[in-house]
Amino acid sequence: MRWWIWTSALLAGCTTIPAAAKDGALSIDLSIRARVEAIHGQFRPNTPADDTALLLRTIVAADYDAGPLVIGGELFDSRSYFQRTLSSIATTEVNALEPVQAYLKTDFSDHFQGQFGRFTLDLGSRRLVARSVYRNTTNAFAGARFDLRSKAGDTATLFWTVPQSRLPDDRDGIRSAGVALDRESISVQFFGGIFTSRPINGTVIEAYLYRLAEHDAPGILTRDRRLWVPGVRVVRRPAPGQVDFEVEGIWQGGTTHATTAASDVAALPVFAWAVHGHIGETFQSPWKPRLAIAVDYGSGDRPGGQYTRFDTLFGARVFEFGPTSLYGPISRQNLISVEARAEVSPGKRWDGYLAARPLWLAEPRDSFGATGVRDPAGRAGHYAGTQVDMRARYWLVPRRVRLSAGYTHLFKGGFLTEAADAPATGDTNYGFTEMTLTL
Repeated sequence: MRWWIWTSALLAGCTTIPAAAKDGALSIDLSIRARVEAIHGQFRPNTPADDTALLLRTIVAADYDAGPLVIGGELFDSRSYFQRTLSSIATTEVNALEPVQAYLKTDFSDHFQGQFGRFTLDLGSRRLVARSVYRNTTNAFAGARFDLRSKAGDTATLFWTVPQSRLPDDRDGIRSAGVALDRESISVQFFGGIFTSRPINGTVIEAYLYRLAEHDAPGILTRDRRLWVPGVRVVRRPAPGQVDFEVEGIWQGGTTHATTAASDVAALPVFAWAVHGHIGETFQSPWKPRLAIAVDYGSGDRPGGQYTRFDTLFGARVFEFGPTSLYGPISRQNLISVEARAEVSPGKRWDGYLAARPLWLAEPRDSFGATGVRDPAGRAGHYAGTQVDMRARYWLVPRRVRLSAGYTHLFKGGFLTEAADAPATGDTNYGFTEMTLTL
């Protein structure tokens, strides 16, 4: 199979081939994506200062409509090549030959649908629960999901799931792209619901409540999180000639342990929160320029007998904070930031953006975002640096062949240069190229 993956990757980066049964009951999609990325001036401790990787992802998805039931499945084959020893490449990039989805769907009525088995989830803003797009692997769950829609257009989703833990998760297994079925355990449960109002003058209101409950089990060490996560979101999506905006507030309470160590038996009360807000405007012109200002806050952990570091659960970061994979220093944890963003769509073929985002720590004694850099004494200060991020995409052949490329520069601030475990590697540069062919 490997020769086929390599040949296809050289021809395409991502291919989608639909097939259908004569009666329209069967649909099959095959996709392949290839991306080359490189990082110079690593920000993570104990990893190579420079690294390069070729990421390949092959997806085969099928649905069979058997009348009252839809039977579906999806196979992921995610691999990484050429990365260095001790690379940051992990299960977020590698998951070989994994049946990520295997489900049954049914319509109980015109306004009530159920799904059972293995599946992916994209809920609300995707800040807490998302099917990954840029990332080479994705979050997935096993359980049940119910979707309801009122005649007026309001919707609600209720779910009970067991998250999948990607395997293998050891360094040798990741490097060799070993094949092992992802693990699910009743010791980790994620459930809840989200309500979305119908648009009123273009504005939508969402309210949700999620619950994560976990405990140690044979072969599984957890932080014994017992989290309640309520949130509210108000959003008006971008449209030409209009002002768009979004405000989302998330609170987390419950208990957790500080580490996954079996010897850590102290349950700490949780009090954490995050806020996102932005306002933008899309101008009426052939290039459809959009300018926006965004503000983000995610609490960090501080001494005092409580655990106050925000937990991102199963959320996505790329759409706000720039690329992940070999890069990805920013997350909704211990973060204060403001972003200025400019987007353009000169035509049906082109789109791109340029964004600048200064970064601060909410708590100087906690680690910053997803960097792993920490200064327990708090002497390195609050300023982490400034990120400049850009991306462009172009359809060589409309709806058939697309090129994507991006570059991100992290101007490291005092914290990322002066903290005790900050690597002395200078500013961080990251870039990627990607090609997409769709048939």
